[in-house]
Amino acid sequence: MTHAPRTRPDGSGVPLLEAYDTALLDLDGVVYAGGEAVAHAVESLGTARFAGMRLAYVTNNASRTPETVAAHLTELGVPADPRDVITSAQAVARLIAEQVPAGARVLTIGGEGLYEALRERGLTPVESADDDPAAVAQGYGGPGMTWGRFAEASYAVARGVPWFASNTDRTIPSGRGIAPGNGAAVEVVRIATGAEPQVAGKPLPPMHRESIIRTGAERPLVVGDRLDTDIEGAYNGGVDSLLVLTGVTDAAQLLAAAPEHRPTYVAADLRGLLTGAPDVGPAGECGGWTASVRGGALELDGEGTALDGLRALCAAAWTHAGRGRGELDAGKALARLGL
Repeated sequence: MTHAPRTRPDGSGVPLLEAYDTALLDLDGVVYAGGEAVAHAVESLGTARFAGMRLAYVTNNASRTPETVAAHLTELGVPADPRDVITSAQAVARLIAEQVPAGARVLTIGGEGLYEALRERGLTPVESADDDPAAVAQGYGGPGMTWGRFAEASYAVARGVPWFASNTDRTIPSGRGIAPGNGAAVEVVRIATGAEPQVAGKPLPPMHRESIIRTGAERPLVVGDRLDTDIEGAYNGGVDSLLVLTGVTDAAQLLAAAPEHRPTYVAADLRGLLTGAPDVGPAGECGGWTASVRGGALELDGEGTALDGLRALCAAAWTHAGRGRGELDAGKALARLGL
């Protein structure tokens, strides 16, 4: 799909919860962090739901079942049904089911969420490369995944069995820091076999397709904190996106974003669903701010809110990048905004 490069965030004259029928929400860094609710998330999602917006939770984590995720959300004060949760395990199971015979055996390397998703599609999970699998499905299995499981996948893939991965996120956040994700485990099998898997998770189209099929969304808004999964996934799906600054992406990364990583809207947190978005002028005007490029650096004139200043800087930085003029120094401008 071809897109004209975005040169500034969009504005909206109505609250986003009215402009879109469904919010496709990432979880970690958006709704919760380290198992606890992100500030303002519970109240904002409750208001959006009461106003009639459909809320769906879209996660690359293939290890947990939708029932487990929904129970966690409900405990946090965000009532959710398992049908509201879409996982990369479900997306990869559909991808496999479209390419193998009904009821086929699938060598499964992952957690319970992957096993359940395969069974939902009428497929039969098996444990050994010697079980004559029609496919290999690999998803995150948690820290207890043994080396022998990767060996089984490698044996089957080396024999020519089609290989599928739920996602290729190299890292995942944990309560103790950053841990290896499914992408790191996929690399183990890739190194052993030289093969390449078909991948379903964000930012690739199978995950977005799964989300639309399961929600029936007609005007979806992808909400996330990662440029390379959430926002790029929306870009690949041809739908609008809202970046919230409660997770991994900071202001400097947003200003340096490649075209496929530029969100439609920017908000501090999920309260952004409850409001419209200010217009951003083509010359870098937003609120009381005007952003410009001078001598290889971003500069701000005027005054206003930090978020409006950031939106103005996005317009200046993204327009400058489109002209191929090299990197910009954003330090002084961001320091003025306290970002």
